[in-house]
Amino acid sequence: MMPQPASPRGSDYAALSRQVRQAGLLDRRTGNYAWKVALTTAALALGWAAFAAIGNSWWQLADAAFLAVVFAQFGFLGHDAGHSQVFRSRRANAILGLACGNLGAGISYGWWTGKHNRHHAHPNTEGADPDIMMGALAFSAASARTARGIQRLVFRYQAYLVIPMLFLEAVSLHASSIRMVTGRGCRHRAWEATLLGAHFAAYLGAVFLVLPPAKAVTFIVVQQGLLGFYLGCSFAPNHKGMPILAASDKTDFLRRQVLTARNVRGGWLTDFALGGLNYQIEHHLFPSMPRPNLRRAQPLVAAFCAEHDVPYTETGLLASYAQALAHLAAVGGEVSRPATVSGAVPAPARR
Repeated sequence: MMPQPASPRGSDYAALSRQVRQAGLLDRRTGNYAWKVALTTAALALGWAAFAAIGNSWWQLADAAFLAVVFAQFGFLGHDAGHSQVFRSRRANAILGLACGNLGAGISYGWWTGKHNRHHAHPNTEGADPDIMMGALAFSAASARTARGIQRLVFRYQAYLVIPMLFLEAVSLHASSIRMVTGRGCRHRAWEATLLGAHFAAYLGAVFLVLPPAKAVTFIVVQQGLLGFYLGCSFAPNHKGMPILAASDKTDFLRRQVLTARNVRGGWLTDFALGGLNYQIEHHLFPSMPRPNLRRAQPLVAAFCAEHDVPYTETGLLASYAQALAHLAAVGGEVSRPATVSGAVPAPARR
C-alpha cells in the first residue's frame, strides 16, 4: 500500500489535501469497484466461453485481442487494490490484488506493489525510480552517454525500437513475477505462487487443449503481445518525456509529483481504456484516492496548481505519445556525445 505522505502544517500540499478531504474525494467507492470487478470477471468468462465455442479456427485471434484487454483490466484493478483505493482494510485490498493480479493477469501483486511504490516515492528520479532504471531504454542524457556495446546501439535508435519492445512488456512482467515468487523476499510466497501457477496452468491448459500446437502458439503470441502493447501504451503517457530529477533533488512533495507527471485529456472511454491512469497527477498526489474520484478531483487540483504557479501538464493521448517519442529520440541523440559533456535534454513544453 502506498500511504498518503505526511505534510508539514501549512505546506502547499497540506492545503490541497484539506480541500480534497473536505470534498469527500478520498472516501471509498466500494460499490463502484464491485461493479468493475463483476463486469471484468463476466468479460473474462465471456472471452473463454467464446474461445471454447470458436474452437479450432483462426478466428481465435480476435478473441485473443479481446482477452488482452480483459487481462489488462484485471491489472488495473490489481493496481488500485495495491494503493488501497478499494477497501480501508489492507488485508482486503491484498486479497483483491492477489486475485486480480496473480490469478487474473498473471502478474505478481507483491512484486508490482513493491516496485510501483518506489516509483511513487521517487518519480522520474535518477537512481531511485525503477521505471527509468529498466536498462532497455535511456531516459536521461547521462544514461545514454555512458552506454557501451549493444546497449549503445539500442539507445541510439530507441525511439524507433520502443514500439516493438512494447509487445514484449507482458513477457517481462510475467518473468519478473516468476522471479519474485521463486526467490527470496516474497511476503506471501505460498499464495503468490499458487495463484500465479493456477493462472498459467489454466491459461496454457485451455489453449493447448482446444487448439493444435501451431495455432496455440500463435494465439499466445498475439494475446500476450497485445496485452504488453496495451499496458505499455497505458503507462507511457504518464511520465515519459517529463523532467528527470537528479538523485539530490530537494523539490517538495507536491511539485515533485506534479512536475514529473502528465495528464491525458479525454472522456469516459479514455478513463476506461487507461484504467484512470490518465489522471496521473491526481493519482500521484493522492495514491489512495479511488479511481472514480480522480475525474472529480482534476479541476480542483488544476486550479490549485494554477493559483500556486505550479506547472500542470495535460495533453491529448496522441500528443502524449509524440512527446514521449520525441524525448526518447533526443536522449538517443546524446549517445554520440562524450560522457563528460554537461547539459540536460529539455522537457517538452507544457500546455
